[in-house]
Amino acid sequence: MTAAAPAGAAPVGAAAHHKPKPPRTQAVDFAGTVALDDCSGSIVKMPTSQPNDPALVMTNGHCLESGMPSPGQVIVDQPSSRSFTVLDKSAGDLGSIQATKVSYATMTDTDVTLYETGSTYAQIEQKYGIKPLELSTDHPAKGAGITVVSGYWKKTYSCSIDGFVPTLKEGDWAWKDSVRYTPECKTIGGTSGSPVIDNSTGKVTAINNTGNENGERCTENNPCEVDENGNVTVHKGINYAEETYGIPKCFGTGNKLDLNAAGCTLPKPAATRR
Repeated sequence: MTAAAPAGAAPVGAAAHHKPKPPRTQAVDFAGTVALDDCSGSIVKMPTSQPNDPALVMTNGHCLESGMPSPGQVIVDQPSSRSFTVLDKSAGDLGSIQATKVSYATMTDTDVTLYETGSTYAQIEQKYGIKPLELSTDHPAKGAGITVVSGYWKKTYSCSIDGFVPTLKEGDWAWKDSVRYTPECKTIGGTSGSPVIDNSTGKVTAINNTGNENGERCTENNPCEVDENGNVTVHKGINYAEETYGIPKCFGTGNKLDLNAAGCTLPKPAATRR
């Protein structure tokens, strides 16, 4: 997992790769991203979100300030006053917004925390001139050009989606249908929670969460790939993200979480599972 950056570590640059870009590619910048104390994140909206809805901030489940959720654990409506630094398009600090609660957090099947903030999208745009990033409702596509935007390091990583992993296992955790990057995205500690932007749409297609650092097999910071037949593969130096296209189906009017909504497949807290 690529959460807290090593103390005193300097940002590590990805090698420059000059590939021809597809036509009509949108320029990806830092507008809509945030920096956390140990992770990256973004201000996100659902396709149905309204300007006066409370803004949501998305980061990884393992970035949760109360500690990493246990396997099988789902956290909803947990009070939070976490602060997020809002960045402009050039990664300059504009100010901050504050959470009122953790709407949803888990490290089961996916690795995501969604915070509700005390500011509306309209207030953030009025104060900082920043619009949210929109979560795509489409499954990411193999070969798509992507940009991982890290508010913590104020750095972007560009590559493509290499493919999908039926189960990505790391320590006691397992994630489903994970995104594997091509090798150019050399994400590091502190990039956890970064939005993964589809270059052709400008929308969020996944959330950056881990990479195999040392070539170990299925240990923390060394995830392994498990296929449908249980075969395990290790790709040292390769990094991964978790898909986000299913999240909008779990949020309704007013950006309120509704895990019972039609089509919502996010894991539920144990007490509410049916």
